[in-house]
Amino acid sequence: MDKKFVKETRCVKTSRVFPTDVNNHETLFGGRLMSHIDDIASISASKLCRVTAVTASTDSVDFLLPIRQTDSVSLEAFVSWTGKRSMEVFVKVIREDLRTGKRRIAATSFLTFVGLGDDNKPVYVPQVIPETDEEKKLFETAEHRKEMRAIRREQSKAFADFLLAKYPWE
Repeated sequence: MDKKFVKETRCVKTSRVFPTDVNNHETLFGGRLMSHIDDIASISASKLCRVTAVTASTDSVDFLLPIRQTDSVSLEAFVSWTGKRSMEVFVKVIREDLRTGKRRIAATSFLTFVGLGDDNKPVYVPQVIPETDEEKKLFETAEHRKEMRAIRREQSKAFADFLLAKYPWE
């Protein structure tokens, strides 16, 4: 099985926050940020497996601080752990006050991706090798997150069986 260093999957995206990006509280729309998160995470996942990578789940998005129009927003993504056919991507969102230069973590997110071959079936993905303290910590704690994802997925399936697929007007 191939192996790659985590740094080979690292991506960074920085954007200015414009008036069309904010809500009535003058902070970045959560949905806009989630779109940016999924976008950069998919690039990171594809850099690992070099095939089409699709989002299997957004495991968590934790909004920690508001992002304002006076801020820039930087997203840093990398594959933090791999299974046989899936990978966990971590995204760190950093807000920077463009007037003062002060930077803070505004959000964190974990997503799971699956690499698909030409036949649209999941393929084996290379394992990752963490090097930095941050990468090692995320790698070491990934097994617990994997277990929690499996439990949540089973609960979601059971809940979906309970839900109706009818439209309200039917």
